[in-house]
Amino acid sequence: MAPPILKLDDIFLSFGGAPLLNGANLQIEPGDRICLVGRNGSGKSTLMKIAAGMVEAQSGEVFRHPSSTVRYLEQAPDFGAYTTVQAYAEAGLGPGDDPYRVTYLLEHLGLTGQEDPASLSGGEARRAALARVMAPEPDILMLDEPTNHLDLPTIEWLEGELAKSRSALVVISHDRRFLEKVSTATVWLDRGLSRRLNRGFGHFEEWRDKVLEEEEIEQHKLGKEIQREEHWLRYGVTARRKRNMRRLGNLQSLRADYRGHKGPQGTIQASVSEGRESGKLVVEADKITKAYGDRTIVAPFSIRVHRGDCIGLIGPNGAGKTTLLKMLTGQMKQDSGKIKLGTNLEIAVLDQKREDLDPDDTLANYLTDGRGENLLVNGEQKHVTGYMKEFLFQPEQARTPIRNLSGGERARLMLARIMAKPSNLLILDEPTNDLDIETLDLLQEIVAGYSGTVILVSHDRDFLDRTVTSTIAPADPENPDGRWIEYAGGYSDMLAQRKGVEDERKKAEKAEKAKAQEASGKPAESGGAKGRGKLSFKQKFALENLPKEMEKAQKEIAAREAKMADPTLFAKDAATFNKLAAETEKLRDSVTRMEEEWLELEMLREELEG
Repeated sequence: MAPPILKLDDIFLSFGGAPLLNGANLQIEPGDRICLVGRNGSGKSTLMKIAAGMVEAQSGEVFRHPSSTVRYLEQAPDFGAYTTVQAYAEAGLGPGDDPYRVTYLLEHLGLTGQEDPASLSGGEARRAALARVMAPEPDILMLDEPTNHLDLPTIEWLEGELAKSRSALVVISHDRRFLEKVSTATVWLDRGLSRRLNRGFGHFEEWRDKVLEEEEIEQHKLGKEIQREEHWLRYGVTARRKRNMRRLGNLQSLRADYRGHKGPQGTIQASVSEGRESGKLVVEADKITKAYGDRTIVAPFSIRVHRGDCIGLIGPNGAGKTTLLKMLTGQMKQDSGKIKLGTNLEIAVLDQKREDLDPDDTLANYLTDGRGENLLVNGEQKHVTGYMKEFLFQPEQARTPIRNLSGGERARLMLARIMAKPSNLLILDEPTNDLDIETLDLLQEIVAGYSGTVILVSHDRDFLDRTVTSTIAPADPENPDGRWIEYAGGYSDMLAQRKGVEDERKKAEKAEKAKAQEASGKPAESGGAKGRGKLSFKQKFALENLPKEMEKAQKEIAAREAKMADPTLFAKDAATFNKLAAETEKLRDSVTRMEEEWLELEMLREELEG
């Protein structure tokens, strides 16, 4: 087993109340793929920041290998005086790092690099920060919610990119499928302590439930032992005083342990307030269209949504999901076609834009709409503090300004409000953002058991598979052109259907081609489609610039080798020699990758040009 490159032992941190971290540990070895999981507010981000050297623990030991490099994905990146996103991302590179990586990552993350950092949206800022931390290929890469604001194609690209990376990985995410894909070990942070499972996230929930069950059994045994000791003290035969005092002391110690046990955080116990029954037909769209200038957002699209359906909308950012959603619910007028909404609709909307919350509003005022101390939930009058408890908020938080809440707490607050409102049509726009796994479980149960109709937009593949009855997606996800198709089932079902359609299309094309060749008397071509198609802008850019990058890297290798050729260097400064050797090896690997990429592109160019 390789020695750890980073180790945290017995970490303690408190912000005045109950300790946030109380004996937490974290060990990272080369090649680790760790997912850090726990309830919202359990201290996951804080522990990661301590590991990255951004926060100092009040006690405990922190060891980082002197030569290791660490990069941490910031939630709110500081762009400082950088004039472009490219400059900001390149500033994260170290000596010998490949600058072409920045261009490559920015392009795949949907940025050109020429954007003004001051005008970026929250999602664009997150993407720029992601490019900055991934470009240097550090020894340890720490990612806190990396998939927030990313669309499905980009998330799947990120999974592939991390799989190729040689960096040790520590990741926090609410996206189950993403964690299953990227992790090989799980660290569970619970009540200030950490537990490690040397298996990926796919095995976490079963393991967690077993641990909690064993803990509950131990507490039950402790309670029984206390009862036996109390019975002995009351009715047992009087023995020597010293022995009695010792057993009395043991009993007091057992009682203290029993009273001091802090159980796991509770789960949300709530259900959605359902309104009167809607008509059987909820939405009927007949050949609706929408365009902005020359760009078609929705080509003629038709659908019938019936009571009880759960419809999921997916697609790349900018494809028009929110536009289509607003048209289907009557919030936006279509350019052509007809929209018919059903009868008796009572609509409740969960918007993804948490920033729309008034930061100066209090939790109680937000939940009651400023109408006193009570609210009506499922026909039952409830005091606001009692209702808050159902969503794991403390009564003393009733007068807390919303600005003081974390992202996960804001998501829970919005969920509490929408569930109190009577409805028969739920509109959920990215409902899973910032929710912990336990709250996600609740939301899935609510959506799956809701007797009304649900239309939702999500990039969470696991959530889609567990909830929706049909999925609406762009006909061409790589180049959305306004054509949308409805598929039966969830995300995985959609992929299977697409694959089947694609296989049938290829089969038909092959048969048609063979038929045409037979009719013309020409033999079938064994080669590819020569003379057709062209290189993309990205491929042309790489083909032109890779030779320059390779030449630059070769010069840097030569410069380092010249320094290492000094026979006295290792004896005088072993650390510098080792650093130069590591940089040289990384540069050689970079040159090899660039050579392979250039060769593939050159062969493709020759094939396309015939």
